[in-house]
Order: sequence, then structure tokens, then C-alpha cells
Amino acid sequence: MLRSSGQRPVTDSKDDPRVTGLRTAVSRLRRELAAHPVEFADRGIAEDELAALAAMATHGIPEIPRLRRSLLLIAGSIGSVSALSHGLSEVRAAVDLFGPPSRG
Repeated sequence: MLRSSGQRPVTDSKDDPRVTGLRTAVSRLRRELAAHPVEFADRGIAEDELAALAAMATHGIPEIPRLRRSLLLIAGSIGSVSALSHGLSEVRAAVDLFGPPSRG
């Protein structure tokens, strides 16, 4: 197949750098959360939503509203745990690469 210069081939979601970045950030935060020694009330919510994000990143390009919902739940459940703030920021940055939140 011929391509003119400057064109990139169409790739599936496994090659999409946004999906790769999301998988990496989610994996890192899941490890940090698992290693965090202190229990807190909403830890289960964070673990569930991180698992949901990991699944979305494995099965194609995620839906932006669902990504944002998961991010909101994760931030609400671990946002006050300063030891996890860097990992949470990485997940947020990875979600932001998929586009701005929808208005309406």
C-alpha cells in the first residue's frame, strides 16, 4: 500500500498513545494505592474505578463521558490522600488527552 509522505497509517487503539498513556497512569496509581498502608473510607470506590479505567483502556478507545465519570469518582475518593496526588494527577492528564469534558 502506498502512502504519501506525512501521512500516518490508521492504527488501532493499542497503538494510540493516549490509550497507552492511560494504561500506564492507571497501572501506576493502582500500584501506589495497593501499597498505601492507610485504609480510608472510599478506598474501594477508587479501586473499582481504577479497575474500570484499566478495562476501558484494554478494550479500545474509551468513551470520554465514562472516563470523566471514573476520574471524578477516583478524585473524590482519594483526592485528600496527599501520598497519591501525583499518581492521580497523571491519571487526570491521561484522561485530558482524550478531549475536554462535554458541555451540556
